[in-house]
Amino acid sequence: MTGSLGHLVAALALFVGGHFALSSHPLRTRLIAALGERGFQGFYSVVAALGLAWTIWAYIESPYIELWVAPTAVKHLTLSVMIVVSVMVIASFSPQNPAIAGKPTPDLAQGPVGIFRITRHPFNWGTALWAFTHLAANGDAASVTLFGAMAVLALAGSAHIDSRKRRQLGAGWDTYARRTSHIPFAAALQGRTRIVWSEIGWRPVILGLCLYIVLLILHEPVIGIAPMSLVSGVFG
Repeated sequence: MTGSLGHLVAALALFVGGHFALSSHPLRTRLIAALGERGFQGFYSVVAALGLAWTIWAYIESPYIELWVAPTAVKHLTLSVMIVVSVMVIASFSPQNPAIAGKPTPDLAQGPVGIFRITRHPFNWGTALWAFTHLAANGDAASVTLFGAMAVLALAGSAHIDSRKRRQLGAGWDTYARRTSHIPFAAALQGRTRIVWSEIGWRPVILGLCLYIVLLILHEPVIGIAPMSLVSGVFG
């Protein structure tokens, strides 16, 4: 099974399926009752880490089955979008994020702040952008399988978080959600909020750029592909 698409599908079943299963209300409630909140979060983290490590290994070992050849412009777009992705991921770890499990919920009455005016799920949307751009730039079966599954996890996961928070927080969450949106910029375009760029600040931008550089450096030794070779191939 090793070195096959079936191996990758099995790894994704653990990683993606584990997220949905452990986040489901009945199972989550029973596990928290048995393990406690911190114990559950620890167990969840272990399952997620094992699933992610297995997925990366299975993807690297998967056979290359070409489905299409992506234009160079699409690969450059992926490089550019990853800057935005990195900033969104870093910004999502703000104390103002009401969706982080195991952390105190911020005061919802003040409404969304910073990047949460753009979307209440910046981490998941960063993941979705990463998945969609990488899917377009890598036209092989393993990449379609991996990045397609990650996109589903990110977007369906956002809907699941909304449902869980509505159940936990009731009207407070509904009031907060009306002042932001799942889809980036939708609430601002509809006049339900306004973007205040100064609330985001420079720290997430600077740390996001640092993350972007780290990802570029580690991409070749971990995945086996040097992203910057695309740039050198055109401008070198």
